[in-house]
Amino acid sequence: MMTMIEERFELAAERIGQIPGQAETEGAFRDYFAETAEYLSVMAEEYRWIAGGGLQAASLQELERHNEICFIDLLGRNYETSFANPAWARQRLGETFGGLLSAVAAELRSLPAFVYEQRLEEVTIRLELFLEIYCAFAESWQEEGSLPRESGIRDIFYWFASDYAEPMARNSAAETVDWTRDFAVRLIEESDLSDIRYLFYYGEYIADDQWKLAEYLNGLEQEKIQKIADAYTEGFRKGFEVAGKPLERKKSVNIRYPLGFERVVRAAIQNFRAMGLKPVIYRASSSFLQGRRGYKNGYFGAPVNLQFDYDHENDKAFYLDKKYINRKLECCQSAWEEYREQAALHAGPAVIEAFGEQPFEPVSKPERAQLSAEQQKLSVEYQSRHSALVNRYINPEERSFTIIAFPLPQIGEDFPAIFEEILKINTLDYKTYETIQQRIIDALDQAAWVRVRGRGENRTDMKVMLHPLSDPEKETNFENCVADVNIPVGEVFTSPQLAGTNGTLHVTQVYLNGMKYTDLELAFEDGKIASCSCKNFPDEAENRKLLQDNLLFHHDTLPIGEFAIGTNTTAYMAAKRFDINDKLPILIAEKTGPHFAVGDTCYSYEEDRMTYNPDGKAIIARDNEISALRHEDPARAYFNCHTDITIPYDELGEVTAVTADGREIGIIRDGFFVLDGTEELNVPLYGG
Repeated sequence: MMTMIEERFELAAERIGQIPGQAETEGAFRDYFAETAEYLSVMAEEYRWIAGGGLQAASLQELERHNEICFIDLLGRNYETSFANPAWARQRLGETFGGLLSAVAAELRSLPAFVYEQRLEEVTIRLELFLEIYCAFAESWQEEGSLPRESGIRDIFYWFASDYAEPMARNSAAETVDWTRDFAVRLIEESDLSDIRYLFYYGEYIADDQWKLAEYLNGLEQEKIQKIADAYTEGFRKGFEVAGKPLERKKSVNIRYPLGFERVVRAAIQNFRAMGLKPVIYRASSSFLQGRRGYKNGYFGAPVNLQFDYDHENDKAFYLDKKYINRKLECCQSAWEEYREQAALHAGPAVIEAFGEQPFEPVSKPERAQLSAEQQKLSVEYQSRHSALVNRYINPEERSFTIIAFPLPQIGEDFPAIFEEILKINTLDYKTYETIQQRIIDALDQAAWVRVRGRGENRTDMKVMLHPLSDPEKETNFENCVADVNIPVGEVFTSPQLAGTNGTLHVTQVYLNGMKYTDLELAFEDGKIASCSCKNFPDEAENRKLLQDNLLFHHDTLPIGEFAIGTNTTAYMAAKRFDINDKLPILIAEKTGPHFAVGDTCYSYEEDRMTYNPDGKAIIARDNEISALRHEDPARAYFNCHTDITIPYDELGEVTAVTADGREIGIIRDGFFVLDGTEELNVPLYGG
């Protein structure tokens, strides 16, 4: 006997299967509904095939075919004539409906994830959304011979988002902390990882990178796999130890990784279990409604089409209003209350990043949905209130994290050598760096401010104000960052004093969250962005929009949350040797030169917890003038973003500590360390 949700699914699938042969709409709209119905019928059949055990019985060639049909219209040139492309949809369907129906089509492309996890409710509600919109068009055409009101179709999309906010919030909370949701854990632990077919069981797009990475790791001896896993999990453990947080009170850890790393993740799961931590592994969101972005947070396969993600990142413009965000926050509150116990036992995320993809340079399309000024403010308000809510249940002062990165095969023909080099970099002796970095900190702690200037084409000229030390024998401004949470080793960092921090930060090119920026320049007044520009597009308005969406994240301005000096010259020279500077993730790139982060400080939500360096000194620079507002006005204290922008050594003219009486202490000059006791850092720079 079928359950109610099974009946709804079968009824919706049957009705959708009839649409391509009907003529209840005309012209391009008939094409839109017919093509979308055909895709949904494929997804319904895919669901039934998996439910019947088709995955396990299929050959590798069959699995490849099934994988391709799930994403076919987003791949390559197919996307140009897909209704999921807002430019094509607007051209075919007109200005009134093109953007809205393209947003609906994009949301329906989230189905493969739900189909492969056999989450029937998530599948069914999206089939029903499509049917409701189709019926509104068909009814209007039959009764009035015209298209329906745009507001009516927009309302259907709005109420879909609002009505299902509750189950979506519950799923989001559960996926974050509930270790019994073990779809990926079972796949990793129960699969024969030497049989590459397992990659296709996830329901993610599988390209050469995932296949080749899995095969490469399958060819490594177990000892090396264990070495990678140990560096990763030990960083997580040390994060608790260094911060004095009680790991023994925790029961779960969130593991995030790109597909292909399963052998490493399997070993890491065993390491974490030995620490008393159960793995929580969730998929990066496939739904724009639930937060899909180009930057993935969870486990994920190959990017199907980064332009598609970019085109639809603002689709919430079709339903975002004050009533909706209040409804969504109420649902989140209820969901987290339901999972209160598991949340209190959650230790935080352990992340494996991958890099090596061709940098993404988006095409700006006027057809993309845009948030209004009011919606931008609402989006910022939601992020702030949502982060504060989650932090009430997963206390930042009791959690930690770790991040480690490795290359993907598409980085080039030197992939095996690059992988070995990155493994070496990720396991450098932190004691050596700890000693050298302490020399740098001792010099910086004498300073009232730091001067940072570029050279050559780099126009950087920054004055960075430091917090005054009341007791220099016991206090410090800079954290001595060794290889714990933030792997690899190699930086000292602080939260600058905003007042008096002025100047220009410029980089000729930089890659932030997988996106390339050309001639990025930020002007600061009292530590806050006064203006910013780049030269990605000929049109300055397009450049401003790019920065507003992807650097400022809809804020009017952002403060400097961090000033740091990266010391990992080994990583810098390895990147130059293999010509992969443009492909390094921020995690490694920030260690390859001085950098500034805009947004929150490194200590956001943990400012009241005293932190100490290995020499026993208390790190007093955990706050700035904005984060200090957290007690009286939390909404103004946090921005929920932190973006590092690194000046490479070969664009660096100087980093000089300047004391209150004007004495200058050189740290770096013309790309080389000049401070006594830091000479070893220059060895790689000289080719040693």
